[in-house]
Amino acid sequence: MPTGRTAPSIAVPGRRVTLAARSAAALAALGSASARASFLSGDALDAVADVMAWVVIVIVPIIGIVIFWLVHVLPEKIAHKRHHPQTAAIQTLCLLSLVFGGLLWPIAWLWAYTRPVLYKSAFGTDKHDDHFAEVEARLRAGELTDAERARLESELAAMERRGHTPAAVAGIREASGSSGTRGD
Repeated sequence: MPTGRTAPSIAVPGRRVTLAARSAAALAALGSASARASFLSGDALDAVADVMAWVVIVIVPIIGIVIFWLVHVLPEKIAHKRHHPQTAAIQTLCLLSLVFGGLLWPIAWLWAYTRPVLYKSAFGTDKHDDHFAEVEARLRAGELTDAERARLESELAAMERRGHTPAAVAGIREASGSSGTRGD
């Protein structure tokens, strides 16, 4: 090819399509109706905006506070369900966590799921006194199986050997001699 001359142009079929598509888009934009941001207009739009503002300003914070509170008392409920001997301390830590914005909540959560080993060696049990009251009620009602009763007797004997017997255990000793069992 000689220098100084340009190559002859080759007709590209896609170029015509692109030009036609651009032309059609331009005509569609010029001929379209005015755009609307909402299906509502005027007073209806103002009423919906007012309701949404009240929901965002009043309802959402109330729901947020309730959920925050329910999550923060969860360790206390877990400790109570598991008969943790330090339930009152976990409850106090949950309340302090509410005051300090949740910083103490992970500690309360972990504490609720752990069993205090030193507590058992010091007091002979790792259960809260409420547990013994529930067991006594089940024992008096005759709802304990033979296996549960045998486990209870061995636990009570171990506590007596260590020298610490909770006040609630006296009622269990009294009830265990006077009630029958149910062999489930």
